[in-house]
Amino acid sequence: MVARIFKTSKTAMQSGTGNANQWFLEFEKNDHKPIDQVMSWIGSSDTTSQIKLKFETKEKAIQYAKSNKLLYFIEEGSEKKMNIRKNGYGDNFDYSRRRPWTH
Repeated sequence: MVARIFKTSKTAMQSGTGNANQWFLEFEKNDHKPIDQVMSWIGSSDTTSQIKLKFETKEKAIQYAKSNKLLYFIEEGSEKKMNIRKNGYGDNFDYSRRRPWTH
């Protein structure tokens, strides 16, 4: 079996990076999925496609793969630096504002 080790990306729904520091190990999916002739459902006997293991660090995921004799590859991805502005949106509600609220 071939496993893929990857790091999750930041969610598109919020600007925070709360769950973006986790590493996952997933098995490569089997492309063969038979179609049932009666109900036309797509099925599979490959239960490894349902497994997704979570790790705190990349090294722990690699250690798990080596200890279980799994072939693995790592998808690093690109890290984006957070853009924290000095006068962000939260400063609009600061009590010590120098400029008055203009609406």
